[in-house]
Amino acid sequence: MHLTAIDWAIVVAYFALSAGIGLAFAKKGGESLEEYFISGRQVSWWLAGASMVATTFAADTPLVVTGIVAANGVAGNWLWWNMLMSGMLTVFFFARLWRRANVMTDVEFAEIRYSGKRAAVLRGFRALYLAIPINLIILGWVTRAMIKILTISLGLHDVQIAGFSVSGQVIAVGICFLVTMSYSVAAGMWAVLWTDLVQFVIKMSAVIILAVYSVRAVGGMAKLKAGVAAHFGSEAAGLSVLPVKFTGHGIEAYTWMPLLALGVFLSVQWWAAWYPGAEPGGGGYVAQRIFSAKTERDGVLATLFFQVAHYAIRPWPWIITGLATIMLYPQGIGPTHDHEAGYVQAFVDLLPTPWRGVMLAGFAAAYMSTVGTQLNWGASYLVNDFYKRFINKNDTQKHYVKVSRWTTIGLFLASAVVAWQLDTVQGAWEFLLALGSGTGLVLILRWYWWRVNAWSEIAAMIISGVVSLASHPFIVAYYPAGDPRVIAVTMLVTVVLSTAVWLAVTYLTPPEPDETLDAFYLRVRPGGPGWARVSERLGFGRESTPGGALAWTNWIAGIVAVYSTLFGIGKLIFGELGSGFLLLLVAAAAFAWIAKSFQSEPPPPAAAIRREERVAAD
Repeated sequence: MHLTAIDWAIVVAYFALSAGIGLAFAKKGGESLEEYFISGRQVSWWLAGASMVATTFAADTPLVVTGIVAANGVAGNWLWWNMLMSGMLTVFFFARLWRRANVMTDVEFAEIRYSGKRAAVLRGFRALYLAIPINLIILGWVTRAMIKILTISLGLHDVQIAGFSVSGQVIAVGICFLVTMSYSVAAGMWAVLWTDLVQFVIKMSAVIILAVYSVRAVGGMAKLKAGVAAHFGSEAAGLSVLPVKFTGHGIEAYTWMPLLALGVFLSVQWWAAWYPGAEPGGGGYVAQRIFSAKTERDGVLATLFFQVAHYAIRPWPWIITGLATIMLYPQGIGPTHDHEAGYVQAFVDLLPTPWRGVMLAGFAAAYMSTVGTQLNWGASYLVNDFYKRFINKNDTQKHYVKVSRWTTIGLFLASAVVAWQLDTVQGAWEFLLALGSGTGLVLILRWYWWRVNAWSEIAAMIISGVVSLASHPFIVAYYPAGDPRVIAVTMLVTVVLSTAVWLAVTYLTPPEPDETLDAFYLRVRPGGPGWARVSERLGFGRESTPGGALAWTNWIAGIVAVYSTLFGIGKLIFGELGSGFLLLLVAAAAFAWIAKSFQSEPPPPAAAIRREERVAAD
């Protein structure tokens, strides 16, 4: 692909802007650990929400969606669309509680909810587990994806450096990584948030432009629909947003999504399984943005904005380009028939100057937004929850910021090693995910049931990993390779057994001391019947959960609003104006319900208000 001086100027300007943001916030970010990792808890909802969306828009995300669409049509995206229900739980049931917890990381939660050495061990283990294996593998994965993108788009040759042959793609990715590291090291979360906002605008603009050119390349929307119908056998099979079809015999599943698998994805997976960025009850970098928010309300609105943008707005440009690649590259790309690579090839073949420069900057932005978050997020665990907690408890804020910066550099170097060894750590990644395959329920109930203790979480993690890994070979023997029922049955077995074990462990081990439970309740005020024993002892009576019964109606309204927006936009894109506008009206009504309930909900408890006032005064 030939890039002109204008294209390169756009890319260079993007890098300069990103680095400039880091320098602008370097002094502020270096004032304390709170400034470095959670921006002093002074972030508005729109900035925190945009950062959440930008982080989950990695360089490989459009490629993955293209592969899904090429294989299974639009409805194939239910493999991740189902997680909206978990995301909406975070909005209405957990965002307020995370903000009230007044912690710096989600693993710090262990030592305000539980007590003793077991709580400290749980905190330390999860800090190392998330910061090193999970974080480094994610960084390695997105780095390999970026190398793949540059291999196809730029066709860089090897260059000689000090007598050694070095891949040109590696040098290009290294430049992205070094710029990202520079602003992440200098200013921490402040730089990550503001660069995320800029990066989100750039990469969304880029993918929309590519979608427009892709439709033009296949001859317009009518020909795109005809080509998709020919590929999948019918227009509905390729373009329907539903993962099932309605026939004279009732509801039938498409062959790629058996009803068993669909049922598990829609009714079990979203609340039962832990996955980075989609943790039941919130967590990870989503929780980190909630901690950064100025108020409870900002935390809730940021998370709601994230769900809307992540599931309803962001996917369609990827999907449209993915559908176009079915016609443009029906055999995929290269000897491996790689359909994911069709997305990058479309960028190479279809975009003229200056859009080539914009798209290349967009891919760099997608990569750098994820890397910036992962570096800062991982360093927060290592410094706040391991170094400061177990090694050096009483030093100055400047010392901890200095350690944070060096830790960020160390994570950068370690992730480069992981990127080159990624094929050999595939088994380790599967094992780490297995640890969370049945832990979702305990992560949810620890907020709303006083009897959950540290042993509950520990038992859930251990049993989930053991059962998931032990049962998988036997289940694979019954279903063909790649069959979604393998995942579904493994999930069901793991959830049933792990839940039985952790509940038994909960009742067989002592509850947390009253002092710990009382302190947690006074700090967070979760309310609900699961805390009635504690709230009555403290003189609050039987308090309702934050938001009360409206939280449940808002959860349903949020799901309806986002799915209606998602489906309505799709209908409009494909020319079905009547049904499209009707769905958007349904979405508007659901959003209006949520807005009205926000206006009528009671204020947060006095303790939470005082904490917010203290933060504002500081």
